[in-house]
Order: sequence, then C-alpha cells, then structure tokens
Amino acid sequence: MAVRSGGVAGRTAGRERPGEDGVDRLKADSVGLVGVVFMALATAAPITAMTGNLPIIVGQGNGVGAPAAYVVATVVLTVFSVGYVAMARHITAAGAFYGYVSHGLGRVVGMASGLLAVLAYVVTEASALGFFAYSLRGLVRSQLGVELGWGWYALSGAAVIGVMAWFDLHLTAKVLGVALVLEIGVLSAVSFAVLFSGGGPDGIVLAAVNPLNALRGVGSSAAAAGLGLFFAFWSWVGFESTAMYGEESRDPKRVVPRATLVSVIGVGLLYVFVSWMIVSGNGVERAIAVAGGAVPGKDGNNLFFDPLGAHLGAWAVKVFQWLVVTGSFACAMAFHQCAARYLYAIGREGLLHRGLGRTHPRHGSPHVASVVQSVIAVGLVAGFLAAGMDPYAHLYTLLALLGTMAILVVQTLCSFAVVGYFHVRGRHPETAHWFRTLVAPLVGGVAMAGVVVLLVLNKDAAAGAAAHTLLFRLIPYLVIGVFAGGVALALAVRRWRPELYVRIGRVVLEDAVER
Repeated sequence: MAVRSGGVAGRTAGRERPGEDGVDRLKADSVGLVGVVFMALATAAPITAMTGNLPIIVGQGNGVGAPAAYVVATVVLTVFSVGYVAMARHITAAGAFYGYVSHGLGRVVGMASGLLAVLAYVVTEASALGFFAYSLRGLVRSQLGVELGWGWYALSGAAVIGVMAWFDLHLTAKVLGVALVLEIGVLSAVSFAVLFSGGGPDGIVLAAVNPLNALRGVGSSAAAAGLGLFFAFWSWVGFESTAMYGEESRDPKRVVPRATLVSVIGVGLLYVFVSWMIVSGNGVERAIAVAGGAVPGKDGNNLFFDPLGAHLGAWAVKVFQWLVVTGSFACAMAFHQCAARYLYAIGREGLLHRGLGRTHPRHGSPHVASVVQSVIAVGLVAGFLAAGMDPYAHLYTLLALLGTMAILVVQTLCSFAVVGYFHVRGRHPETAHWFRTLVAPLVGGVAMAGVVVLLVLNKDAAAGAAAHTLLFRLIPYLVIGVFAGGVALALAVRRWRPELYVRIGRVVLEDAVER
C-alpha cells in the first residue's frame, strides 16, 4: 500500500502491518473473482429489485415495456462500465470512486465525491435493514403467527452484520454467495417454467423487449416512462462496489474489471429475462392491473406469487418469501462492507479520524470503520423507530432515495474523471483509446446525468407515502450540502495542512506489490 510518491507497505504471514507510509493493510487474497461478483450482486439484490421495483415499473411506469426498460439500463450501464474498468486496471483502492475522481478531476472534487459516496453507502445499509425488517415481520406474522415490532428485526440484523464484518471478507463472501445462488435460482426457476409452458394468456410477449416500448409509459404518459426508467436504473445501485474489494482480491487488475462487467451484464440479462417472463406469465393487461393495484386483494408481489404457485406449487411461494428476506439481509450486509471501506479509505489518509484507517491485526478487516458504521446504522434505525415511522414506507424508501441520488452524482463525476485521467492529464497513453476512455465515458456520463434528472423529476412518485415528510424535502439539500462540505474540507486542508492535501485519494495499491 502506498501513496504514489511514497513507499510500499510490508506484509507478514497471517498479519497485516503498516508500511513505510504508516498505512494499515487490508487482508490480501481474501476473495477471488467469484467472491467479488457475489459482493457486487448482493448490493444490487436481484430478488429485492425484482419484487420491489418491477411492480412499479409495470404498474406505474413502462407497462408492457418494463423488460425493455431493463434493456436500456443494461446498455447504458455497460457503456458506463467501459471507462470504469479502464480506471480499475490502473488504480486499486478501497475508496474506488474517491480515488478515481481524485486522480481524474483533482483532489477537491475527489474529496467531495468521497464524502458523497460515504453518505450513499452509510445510509443504504439502514435502508436495506428497513426492507429486511418489513419483509421478515410480515413473513413471521403470516407463516408463524408471531407478532413482533419491526425494530427488533432491524436491530438484530444490524448486530449480526456487525459481528460478521469483524472477520475477513472471505466469510461474508461465502454467506452472500449462498443467499445469491438461492435467490437467483428461484427467479430463474419461475422464469423458465413460464418460458417452457409457452407463457400466459398472451403467450411470450415479444413487444415487452422492444426498446421503443421503454419510452412509452402506462397510458402513453412520458412521465410514467421516465418513472419506469428510473426504477430500472435503481435496480443496479451497488454494482460499482467491485472496485472497493481490489486491495483484498487476487490479481485485482484483472479481477475487478472482469467482476464489474460480469455484474453489470449478468444482472442485466437476469433482469430482462425475469421481467419478460413475469409479464408474459401474467399476460399484459393482467400484469399492469395487478402491479397497479387494480385487482382487488392483489398487491405487486402477486406478479411473482401467482406464476410461482401455478407452475411450481404453493411451497415455492413460501420459499420465495423467505428468500426475499435473506436477499434484503445480504444487501444490507454488502452495503455495510462498502460503507466501512470508504470510511477506512478516507480515514487512513488522515482526513477523518485516523482510527478509521486501522485494520484488524489477525483478520485484516477495517474493524474500526466497521464498528463506526454499525453504530451509525443502529442510530438511523433507532431514529426512525422513535419517530414512529414505517420500515418500508419511510426507512427503506427515504434512505434509498437519498443514497441513490448521492451515488448517481458520484457515478456521473466518475465518468468524466476517466476522460480527465487518460486524456486531459495524459496518464497511461498505452491504455488511452478514442472509444474506451473518451467516447464511452462521455456518453456514460451524460446518460448517468440523465438518470439523476429522472430521479429529481420522479422523486415524489418514488417516495410514495413518504413524500410529505421533512426528510424527503431535505434530500436534495443533504446531497448538495455534503458535496459542498467536501469541497470546503479539501480547500481548508490545502490551505492549512498541505501535507495531508497531497494524500487525498492517493493511497492506493502500487503495481510494485501486485498480488
């Protein structure tokens, strides 16, 4: 580990120790390609995205064009990833966006982006805990007849995640791997069952994957189309976390780029196929009616429950409900790891408390940052609990919107940072390419900015019942305030602590210690 102009860190068997620059190392070789992919897929949480977002896209957004919306999102995010992985081949750091933007657009914008990323990942763990608590409370009530307040589920989940994060990343990757295989398995099972049976009343609906239908909303409403596209993009939030695990992966210059593309394209293909089969299995008119709440006694999850029950039996519905719970828990765990690594990355540079940059002497985990993140997550859950708010309508929805807005802004800046790094600053001319590091990042950056606009235009619809709350109205100002605070911090450090300023975003894994 080293600042670009400094020395490299040493390493002893079974114990990570500070290097010449005083930086504690994360544990090397903790995960391989499959482990990093599992971590990224867990943040995207496929079963949560499908059950939480697809009904909105079908019922209030693109209608029959819901799968097409996922096609568009897959293409845009793949283009974005082209430049992202180009940076990953040269910069390996736990604070991925923080390091990339710092190198491409300068330390001031990098510091602001780093704090915005911290905000995004810190609140998203609590958001996922809200969905976990909501799902588990309903499931225990319906299947076991036990009534317990949602706060117990959320706080217990936070405690288990905090304990697991104390150990090295290999343990978390195993747990997430099991959860992901199960949830992807059940989504694939119902989808193939619909495919092999020839679909529902309308057969296999080819219009569902026509990209033009992604631009047409329910009732031919452009606003509805925009809402659907935003929720489609929302389903990927967290895929970019692959780069955060570079320091702990084997051969990071190869693993991170491959894991990123596998995550983006693999998740995209899964979303398109599952949403296509679910729309086909229900039939177009019925799918829109069920998802939109027009069928008495049906909610959005019946988009999945009805085909599951019809093709696989009632047992499959119960299994699916439990996998929604484990999927949301895995999502919260993965975002905890993301938040801890960002806190660690900024802390080890001395820009926040240096204690955040310590790693466990045996496990090599960012244990101090992890504990701090657990405390923050518990505090957020407790705050919503004390305010008498709902775990889904308020905790999950509001913090997910805040985190999504913050990370989309950072992703947009990262795209332009690729251009700055390779073409404005002229770094690594052997990698610079007219499409890979110039056209693709520019197109991706503009497209990501468009997604931010979609979020702003549709935030009221996305918030639902929580749109009247004070926190909802403060979301844009919180994002702007944190970004401005990062700019102010960087300028202050440049003025009064120039020796710290030069370290902003520069503590990275050097090629000299390539694993």
